[in-house]
Amino acid sequence: MKGYIGKVLFVDLSTGEIHSEEVPDKIYENFLSGVGLGAYYLYRNIPKGADPLGEDNVLGFVSGLLTGTGSVVTGRWLAVGKSPITGGWGDSNCGGNLSPAIKRSGYDGIFFKGISEKPVYLYIDEDGPKLLDAAESWGKDAVEAEELLIQLHGKDRKCAMATIGQAGENMSLIAGISNDKGRMAGRSGLGAVMGSKRLKAVVLGGTGKIEAHDKEKMMEITKEYSEKVKNVKLPGMLKGSMLPMLSRIMDKAGRYMPQDGMMSVPMMKRWGTIFSNTFGLPSGDCPVKNWDGSILDYHFSSYNNMNPDRIIEREEKKYHCYSCVIGCGGICNISDITKGRFEYTHKPEYETVNSFGALLLNESLDSIYYINEIMNRAGMDTISAGSTVAFAIECYENGILTKEDTDGLELTWGNAQAIVTLSERMISREGIGDILADGVKKAAERIGKDSARYAINAGGQEPGMHDPRLDPIFGIHFSTDPTLGRHTIGAGLYYNYTRLWDFVSWAPKVSSKSSKVNVYKATDEVALKSVANSCIKQVLDGSGGCLFAMISGLGNWRLFDYLNSATGWNKTPDEYMEIGKRMQTLRQMFNIREGIDPISFKMHDRIAGNPPLKEGPLKGKKVPIEEMMKGHWKHFGWDENTGVPLEETIKKLGILSLLEIE
Repeated sequence: MKGYIGKVLFVDLSTGEIHSEEVPDKIYENFLSGVGLGAYYLYRNIPKGADPLGEDNVLGFVSGLLTGTGSVVTGRWLAVGKSPITGGWGDSNCGGNLSPAIKRSGYDGIFFKGISEKPVYLYIDEDGPKLLDAAESWGKDAVEAEELLIQLHGKDRKCAMATIGQAGENMSLIAGISNDKGRMAGRSGLGAVMGSKRLKAVVLGGTGKIEAHDKEKMMEITKEYSEKVKNVKLPGMLKGSMLPMLSRIMDKAGRYMPQDGMMSVPMMKRWGTIFSNTFGLPSGDCPVKNWDGSILDYHFSSYNNMNPDRIIEREEKKYHCYSCVIGCGGICNISDITKGRFEYTHKPEYETVNSFGALLLNESLDSIYYINEIMNRAGMDTISAGSTVAFAIECYENGILTKEDTDGLELTWGNAQAIVTLSERMISREGIGDILADGVKKAAERIGKDSARYAINAGGQEPGMHDPRLDPIFGIHFSTDPTLGRHTIGAGLYYNYTRLWDFVSWAPKVSSKSSKVNVYKATDEVALKSVANSCIKQVLDGSGGCLFAMISGLGNWRLFDYLNSATGWNKTPDEYMEIGKRMQTLRQMFNIREGIDPISFKMHDRIAGNPPLKEGPLKGKKVPIEEMMKGHWKHFGWDENTGVPLEETIKKLGILSLLEIE
C-alpha cells in the first residue's frame, strides 16, 4: 500500500522477448514514478550515441505515482525516449485514460527497445503481455486503429490504448502518440520513434488494484479540493467576448501580485484552454504572424472569430481525463464543417487554435476544427505543424519558396484553404509536405537560402504558444529544460498561482510590491523562481498530476500531502523539491552524455526580442536570455557558463550511486 506498483515491463521488439523487473523502493523514493522512473531506466538502457530511430533507442510509457490512489486530477502519463528532434532527452505528457491502465496491468512503466520485422501491438490482460500482429491496423489513422482494436479486445473489458497514425508510421519527426481518440502526447517526436519500431499500439486491459498508504487521508484531501472546484464559478454575465477587455485591464497593472490559483479554475471549467484564444492577444501572450506581429496585424475583427463561446456552442459533452474534477476538455460536433467526413472532434486546445490561427493570420475557425481533427488522427503535433506552416509562409513571402516549390499553393498569410492543403500534404509527406514534415529546423536545412532566420525554434523544437517577451520565465524554460520549447514547465504566472513560497523554504516570496519591470532582469530572484518551477514540475510529472491542478494553488490542490498519504513517506516540501532537482539533473545529464551543448538550446533571437518588435503590446521588449540561462543553471548547481551539472551537485543528489554506475 504505497501508491506505486513496484514493477516495470521490458519488451524487445527485435526478438519478441518480454520480461518484467522489480523496482527497488529507493528508486521511487528518489525519482518518484512517471518522468523520474523513465529517466532512471532510459539513462541506464539507452547506449550513448544511439540513433533515435534505431533499435537501441528505448520508448517508454510511464504512469504517475498518484494515479489511481484516490487522488484527483492525477491521470497524466508520459511517453519517454531519445528525441529524434533534438537528439537528446524527450518526453511528452498526455491525459486521457491510459495512465491508470498502465498500473492496472501490473506495471508503473512499459519500455520497448529494438525494431519489429512487421507491424505489431502489445496487448496486456489478466493472462499477461503478448505481442500481436498489427497488419490490419497499420495504415489506419489513430482513431480508426483504436476503434478496430476496441472491437477486437474491448467487447468484454474496457481497454485503454496508445496508438500512432500516419505521421508516426511515416516517421515524421513532429509525430506524437494518441490516446482516447485524440488526446495527444504531441511533443519530442516520440510518435516517430514508435513508428520506427513498427509498434502500432499499446492496448491495456488489466484489472489489477492500485493501493494507497492512507486511504482516509487521500479521500479527505480529495473531498476538500473537489468541493472547492465545485463551488468556484465565473459570474454568469462574463462572456467570451469580454475576455479581451479583461485582459487589457489586468495588463495595465504595473505589478505582479500573489494570487489564489483557484481563480484559474472557473475559466477552465467553462471554456478550457481556449479562453486564451482571445484573452492573451491584447497583452501579447499569443504569438502572431510567426512571432513577428501583434494584434495590429490580427485585429479584433479577426481574433473575435476565435471567441471561446463560439467553440463551446459546438460542445456536445464535457470531456474529463481520468480522475479529473475540472473537465477542461470537450467533444465538438463538426459534421457540417467536414460534410460528414468526421462527426466529432476533441475541442481544439488553445495551442492548436493559436498555431493555426493568429500565428498564420488565419481567421477561419472552421479550418481549425478540420485541421485539429486530421492532426489528431494522423498523430501530428499541432504546435510544431502550425509553426512549420508559419515558417513556410514567411519563406514564400520573402521569395525563398516559390509557387513552383509549393506545388502551386499560394502560401500567403491567412489563406485558409492553402493552410489546410499544406497540412494534409505534411501528413501524407506529399511534395512540399515531405520537406516540412519534420519541423522547422529540418525544413530550413533542406531549403537553405537563409531560411533559418524564419525557423522559430529552441534547439530544434518549436516553442509553445506563449510569448517570453511578456513573461520571460517562459523563455528560460524554452531554452533550458531538457525537453526544450515547453510552455508547460514554468512561467512567472504559474509561479504566482502555485504560491510555492508558502511551502518551500528557498522559493522567493511574491509581494504586492513586485514590479513587472523586474522580471526582465537576470536576477537571482528570477533564477530561483525558474528553478522552483522546474523542480515542482518534475514532482508533478513524477506523480501523474495535471498542470491545471497545480496552478490552482498548492494550498488548494495539496500535492505534497497527497504524496505522503499515498506512500507513507512523510517527506517535507523541501525534500520533494530536492527529488525534483534530482530528476531534472538526470535528464540534463542524459543530454550532456549525448554530446549536446546546452547553449545550443537557446531560443530563437526573434522571441527574445532581438530585434524588439516596433509596435503592439510587446513593443520594445527584450529578454536577456543568455544571462537568464546562466542564472538558472547556477541555481540548479550546474556550471553557469556551460549548463553541465557540477560533480558536487551530482554527488550531493546521489545520482550515480542510484544508477549503480559509479
